[in-house]
Amino acid sequence: MHIAIAGNIGSGKTTLTELLAKQYGWEAHFEDVNENPYLNDFYEDMKRWSFNLQIYFLKSRFTQIMDIRKSGKNVIQDRTIYEDAQIFAPNLYEMELMSERDFNNYSKLFKLMSSMIQAPDLLIYLRSSVPTLVDHIQKRGRDYEETIRLDYLNNLNTRYEKWVANYDRGKLLIIDADNIDFLKNPNDLNSIMDKVEAQIHGLF
Repeated sequence: MHIAIAGNIGSGKTTLTELLAKQYGWEAHFEDVNENPYLNDFYEDMKRWSFNLQIYFLKSRFTQIMDIRKSGKNVIQDRTIYEDAQIFAPNLYEMELMSERDFNNYSKLFKLMSSMIQAPDLLIYLRSSVPTLVDHIQKRGRDYEETIRLDYLNNLNTRYEKWVANYDRGKLLIIDADNIDFLKNPNDLNSIMDKVEAQIHGLF
């Protein structure tokens, strides 16, 4: 079983991944943030480092997906390869932070990789407004995220909604992250688990 959690920067993906993995005793696979050599540079100069960053994430997530399928284990994954290709890279291109040449090159590479992978059995989308995202980003206090622009987050949210509305690769569960606190409120976490289990049982 492969569950993936999708959502904008600061939506709570990592926290929910940790909590669900602990509750179910499944293996957690996290986004490669701490070891990413491009993140700090990207937030300082998005136009210069956008292509490098997206290629790094593409390689990292492709490797992660291959490892997940080979392991045969039950896994909960923090963010998907589809978000990079359908949301982050196109957003950078639209904002003129990635050149057309780089974007086309990236898109062709993703198309090749996506033909070799399998989508998650269940996708959980954490829907969050920009004020919620900003609040979460400020609370976790990562230095390189202090320069994230509000228009950047808003554009990402718009793309997420469009992507989710057309998602057809498997089961989808949408969670309204604005009005719950699954970290501090056990009832909120239990509510999410009830919905996840209802989806999982429908897969068998």
